[in-house]
Amino acid sequence: MTKLWGVKDLADYLGVPVNTIYKWRTQKYGPPGRRVGKHLRFRQTDIEAWLAALPSEAA
Repeated sequence: MTKLWGVKDLADYLGVPVNTIYKWRTQKYGPPGRRVGKHLRFRQTDIEAWLAALPSEAA
């Protein structure tokens, strides 16, 4: 089993503020997260799948 990521871990990885992660959640955007008690956690595989599904920028 792999370690679950916290909101700060995800924000650091994506280079966005923590508040952006919470805002995305209210907008139904971003990688799927799960509540573990009062904490929001993310699986690395879900994060990678979400990133892979994003449209790539035109060069």
